[in-house]
Amino acid sequence: MLIEDELRDIPVLVLANKQDLPNAMSPSELTDKLGLEKLTLNRKWYIQATVATQKQGLWKGFEWLADVL
Repeated sequence: MLIEDELRDIPVLVLANKQDLPNAMSPSELTDKLGLEKLTLNRKWYIQATVATQKQGLWKGFEWLADVL
């Protein structure tokens, strides 16, 4: 889906949730696993660490998305 030409200008926000759990992947691990660095040529993207149950990090991610839209 991310490589579709029709969607190339759509920004991508990844919420790396559950960062309070011991086995949660870090944002850098998720960046590698999802291949997000390959998107930098034709797409804006941002990955935000979150703990949704504690409302940590959510607003920062959504603020980034609002700014790029």
